[in-house]
Order: sequence, then structure tokens, then C-alpha cells
Amino acid sequence: MSKGYRIHASTGIHRGDRDYQQDQVCLLHHQRQSGCLLAVVADGMGGRSGGRKASDQVMLTARQLFERYDPDTDDASAMLRQIVEESHLVIKLTAVSAEQEPHSTIAAFLINPAGDSHWIHAGDSRIYHFRNGKMVFRTMDHSYVQTLVNQGEISEEEALDHPHSNILMGCLGTENDPPVDIHVVQHLSPGDALMACSDGVWHYFTPEELSSTIAMLSPREACEFLIQKARSRAKGMGDNLSIAIVKMDPLS
Repeated sequence: MSKGYRIHASTGIHRGDRDYQQDQVCLLHHQRQSGCLLAVVADGMGGRSGGRKASDQVMLTARQLFERYDPDTDDASAMLRQIVEESHLVIKLTAVSAEQEPHSTIAAFLINPAGDSHWIHAGDSRIYHFRNGKMVFRTMDHSYVQTLVNQGEISEEEALDHPHSNILMGCLGTENDPPVDIHVVQHLSPGDALMACSDGVWHYFTPEELSSTIAMLSPREACEFLIQKARSRAKGMGDNLSIAIVKMDPLS
């Protein structure tokens, strides 16, 4: 089966200006099926040990469930939902012994060998879909300021500098079940690119800046550039940064 593209992918992670790293990112290639991969970003919260325990649990659960995943017979969106539900439950259980309540966001996308892509997210880590240098879709944050934007009370630009921009309406490990949004791209095409990242990255860029950067650079170069530029724009006040980029480059 010819999809007309070759997959190139990379990840990047940096502590930023924080004292410790609570973000985690992974890019998993299926052991039995070529052209099948899973990208996961998790932004942990809740004290030095709490946030890292939470994001680590997301990664562990994702690895375990993806190892058992069969692209030919299994429901991709159901598998992603299972990652969220199981991670959420275990994080809640570890809160009993953690120094602070551990929480985590998740932004994960799976690409099947047939060329379809399935997404899931909870919190304010994002997934973007670019096509030929333009953003065609992104996830909507489960955050207070995104609610204000959706209601027309503030603009996207005003949301970036809002004093309550760090307030989440839901994530993994909280008392209530996390909000879960599923998105499906029926068919990826040559010239497409997907990016998952924590708010430590996307907070500092317009969609146009992200689109052009990813279009012009390789995934590895784009990860390095976006992390470096975000750190510069943060002016010493930057959060942890994590990013995964996958490009569907046309076959030459």
C-alpha cells in the first residue's frame, strides 16, 4: 500500500527556567507494524515528586497499551481513551502517598499504517495539524481562559496574558473524571504534519509561526528551534517544554 509519503519524527524536551522537569514526552514506533506510531506529551503538576509521578504514569500506561495494540483489529480511539482512564485512576491512587496531589495533562496522537490518525487530549497540552504550511486544526484547551475565548469574552491574544491562564478546567488525577476530547483525521497526506506540545511551547507562538517553522525545518530542527525560541521569549520565566513533531514528507 502506497501512501505517497515518508514519516519523519522527532521529540524535544527542556526544563526551561523551572527547578525540575515535570513534562514527559515519548514517540513510540509499533514493534510489529511499520508506519504505526504513537506520540504522547504529558505536563505533570503537583510538587516536585507529584507532577513527575503523574507524567511518568501517563508514559508507562501509554507504552503498555500501545504494545498490545493491533492496528488491524483494535479501535484506536478506544485504546487512547483507555490510556487516559487508566492513567487517571492510577494517578488518583498515588495521590494518597504523594507530597502534593499529582495531576497531569495529556496530548496524544496515533498514526495507523493505513494513514488515519486518532487524537486524544485532556488539559492544556495541545495537538496541531498542519497541511502544506497552514494550520488546519488544533485541540481546544480545557482551561478557564479557553472558556472565555469560546464565549467571546476575550481574544486568543488576550488569553495568552490573562492572569488566570494557568487554571485548568480538568486534567488527569483530579477528583472528577477528566474531560476527554477525541479527534480523527481520516487520511493523512503528503505535506501534512502533526505536533503535540505542552503549554511551555505553544504559549509563545502564533499558529502562523508554528506552521512556517514546521514546514521549513526537519522535525528535529523544528523541535530544537521552537524550544530555543520559546526559552528566549520567556525571558527567564519559562515553564518546562516538551514537543513531538511528525511530518509526512512527500516521496521524492
